Amino acid sequence: MLEFFSRSAEQTRRIGARLGGMLQAGDVICLQGNLGAGKTTFTQGLAQGWGSLDTVSSPTFILVNMYRRADGGRMFHLDGYRLDSAPEAEELDLDSMLAEGALVVEWPERLDDLIPSEHLWIGFEHIEDETRQMKFHARGIRYDGLLDGIRQSIVGGS
Repeated sequence: MLEFFSRSAEQTRRIGARLGGMLQAGDVICLQGNLGAGKTTFTQGLAQGWGSLDTVSSPTFILVNMYRRADGGRMFHLDGYRLDSAPEAEELDLDSMLAEGALVVEWPERLDDLIPSEHLWIGFEHIEDETRQMKFHARGIRYDGLLDGIRQSIVGGS
């Protein structure tokens, strides 16, 4: 587990960008936190670091946004907030998304058992003003490596 306090939206984006630079197809990043906790801001950084050609916005009303990279890579940004049931979530076909690219899930707790057992879970909490607490939990060897990469980039300076 890694705990980090971000003091600004820009710092939240920078941490996201560092992780984004390490993402590859099949990676699952789960972002849990209340509205306004920093999940979409973090995802903007993820997409930037990953090399997205597209602008990041919250997929709340369309459920899934797809971002593209110049090399043809794809990243999927799913928002589970408006999902009413696990069967509705199953229709999204997460396996197909993971075969094509990385998957970032906001409100992953709403997807029940559809989230792969190995993933990186990041809890966000709005502390005050611009300060956000992020708690990173790795589940699986791949994600232990991603967490180590984030830890090293934070130690090197945020």
